[in-house]
Amino acid sequence: MELTTDIFAQFDRKWALLTAGTEDHFNTMTISWGGLGTIWNKPVATVYVRESRYTHDFMDSNDHFTVSFYPDRYKKELGVLGSRSGRDMDKMKGSGLTAVKAGESVTFKEAEVTLVCRKLFRQRLLPENMPKDVVETLYADNDLHDMYIGEVVDIIR
Repeated sequence: MELTTDIFAQFDRKWALLTAGTEDHFNTMTISWGGLGTIWNKPVATVYVRESRYTHDFMDSNDHFTVSFYPDRYKKELGVLGSRSGRDMDKMKGSGLTAVKAGESVTFKEAEVTLVCRKLFRQRLLPENMPKDVVETLYADNDLHDMYIGEVVDIIR
């Protein structure tokens, strides 16, 4: 497996979709926080999901997830998928994206690259371990993120 990319731009400027669940029941959300690296001698993707997000339930109840990256022309669709909740509506209807099976999870045919991940670890990000300005700016409402680390078991291009 090999992935050559500007990892800082992938999450921060291009965004990505985080998807968890099965072909029959999944949710996806746009993410701009994440990382790629190595831990426990495994290639991994790290993602962060607020407890209030619908995708959080899918991340907790499934052992696999995908992180997928898209050409710039899909920025509008990714914006919609990141601003609406799957609890309230069928986000995929009218999104223009085509869901397809990816390992034990789901990705989208339009993705440039999909990382198929097996969940290894989950931990709450605790305010007492963060800089005060971060807590005041990003967590004033106490809607904390959980960090998920997944072993990258496949890369789909």
